[in-house]
Amino acid sequence: MSPELLPAIAAFAQVARHASFTKAAAQMGVSPSALSQTVRTLEGRLGVRLLDRSTRRVGLTELGRQFLDAAAPGLAQLAQAVDGLDERRDAPAGVLRLNLSSVAARVLLLPHLADFAAAYPGITLDLHCDNRLLDLVAGGFDAGIRLGESLAQDVVAVPLGGAQRMVCFASPRYLQGRRPPRTPQELKDHACVNIRLTAGGLYRWEFVQAGRVFEVAVQGPLVANDNGVLVAAVRAGAGIGCAFEGEVRPDFEAGTLVPVLERWWASFPGFYLYHPSRAQMPRKLRAFIDFMQPRLREAPPQRPARTGRKGAWP
Repeated sequence: MSPELLPAIAAFAQVARHASFTKAAAQMGVSPSALSQTVRTLEGRLGVRLLDRSTRRVGLTELGRQFLDAAAPGLAQLAQAVDGLDERRDAPAGVLRLNLSSVAARVLLLPHLADFAAAYPGITLDLHCDNRLLDLVAGGFDAGIRLGESLAQDVVAVPLGGAQRMVCFASPRYLQGRRPPRTPQELKDHACVNIRLTAGGLYRWEFVQAGRVFEVAVQGPLVANDNGVLVAAVRAGAGIGCAFEGEVRPDFEAGTLVPVLERWWASFPGFYLYHPSRAQMPRKLRAFIDFMQPRLREAPPQRPARTGRKGAWP
């Protein structure tokens, strides 16, 4: 292979990652037309069409997918070689690309991003918030953050944030004139807003009693695949909600949301930062882990841990 094809292959990988010439061009600092011409030249040199293009979307052809899967490990090795240069600098530097769910970004990272930026001005955090589980190597990510139950067996995982709890809550507006549920079974008499799991099904709310975890199916006026939308709807009085405690703790303290069914709340192991197995961890990733872990050690009060969650949590 001619060495001059490497930049074009890297450009193609960026377009495939973003499914957009415009977004990939903005990431690379070039014009969409120049990037499109680069990919067309690559397709001409290889003699195959790598991308399907339309006015609305850009997608991989079957041969394009095969080519990207084969090229991604090599591109990742080149990126690792560049990352290795950071070890020769006085301070960690470079772009740290993380794939994580939206809820992990809100619960774990947002309170600490400003302090991390001040501590490591040479590191740029590139957060890709996606509720789907994506391949880290193919996507060009340094690491990901997910619930432990979602992780594959062939990754290196580091606990981040300690145990988590799922909590139930409502707004004072909703509870006005209504009797709060005293048991999970009484949720059937209330409007509940619910989350749609990545696998497609609806979340069955999980509770614990005497060390036993059980599930309750709920119904109500709203279903969404984003916790932030549901919490906002509950604040507005749409019904009773269920979410990670970290998302609503400030609301509990401010009185904008009221805890319900507290003695039934269940806890579980929580989030992990994971990355591909490498002989040498990039210094920028090591700095991120060392910075975040001490800040995220405080765990919510322990309750019996649950197991066997159904479907990937967004």
